[in-house]
Amino acid sequence: MGLRVLIVVMLLVLSGCSTPQRVREAVAPVVISPSTWRQVDREIAQASQQAVLQVKVFARGSMEHWRIRVYAVTEETFIPWFSSYWTQEWMAMKVSWYSLSAGDEEDMAAKRLAAYLQKQYQEQVLAPVAVEIDPDAILGQATEFYIELLDKQIQLIAQRYRVPAAQLNQRLNGIKAIRLGPPPARDASLYQVLRSKPLNSLPAYSALYQQIHNAPAGTGEVSSEAGIVSVARQASEKFEAQMAGRGITSAAAAVAGKVAGAVISLGAAGFRAIAHESDRAETEAQIRQSLGKEFDQAWLKLMNNTGNGVMAGVYYLAGQVEGELGKRATQELPTEVAAPQAQGSSVSVPQPGPDSQWTPQP
Repeated sequence: MGLRVLIVVMLLVLSGCSTPQRVREAVAPVVISPSTWRQVDREIAQASQQAVLQVKVFARGSMEHWRIRVYAVTEETFIPWFSSYWTQEWMAMKVSWYSLSAGDEEDMAAKRLAAYLQKQYQEQVLAPVAVEIDPDAILGQATEFYIELLDKQIQLIAQRYRVPAAQLNQRLNGIKAIRLGPPPARDASLYQVLRSKPLNSLPAYSALYQQIHNAPAGTGEVSSEAGIVSVARQASEKFEAQMAGRGITSAAAAVAGKVAGAVISLGAAGFRAIAHESDRAETEAQIRQSLGKEFDQAWLKLMNNTGNGVMAGVYYLAGQVEGELGKRATQELPTEVAAPQAQGSSVSVPQPGPDSQWTPQP
């Protein structure tokens, strides 16, 4: 009986000693080798490059939609308004007044008419289209799409190499995705960018967005300014010539007296209206050509400019991420040297493998 009790006690002691060992084995951290981390970094960089290509297709499609809508509203609203008889009469009066108050300033009438037309174009065309879609919105959508695609690929990469979530997050937290300088809130890691929902709740991203939005000719400054200026200059010259010719009619009306003068003025206005309708098609063709040419150039800049276009946020984040990973790959090259095989033999230095030769793509 005593022997049985002794055996039971010994078994319990042995069981108690082995349990902590099993627990330690169960919670032992997974060790990721340096070569695996280099492979993970390289694949994250490749995923970034692929995401940029996919987002560019999305951004171009969205910008095409915006361009079509701007063209349609310009054709339906702005051009008929500009070429109408009463608008032309009103602008002719404005040009006359601008010319009288210009003094010695050159092209004063054309400049002030251009400012007036730009305001009208913004109110009649760009603002209504922006309710549906505009470059500012495409900028934000493209950036968020890039982050979404990159995040999905990073998770797949982590699964493929069995990288624990905690270690992956620590790795991502060491990659600077936004670096705009002081204060610290203007900097953010890739981990912060991927996990901020919504993205504009991250102060560093808000600063980046505003930097792109407020850049000269950036997404926040969309217009056909050059085309409007060209149209205004042509219109101003035409109106000044017309007003000079109308001076003769006004003088004849003044000499004829009130009743006869009114008849002469109404008759002149009628002739101007008839002449205007005959010239209207040509006027519309000129403004359509001027606005269309300049708008297409502005569209290309918004689509392709890496600093202030609709892809600027994507290009900035991708450049930062891929650049950081490239520097890390260089810093983590293997440096170990094999021991000499025998006295007098040469030292063998291992060469870096393919996974340590990666450099970021521009």
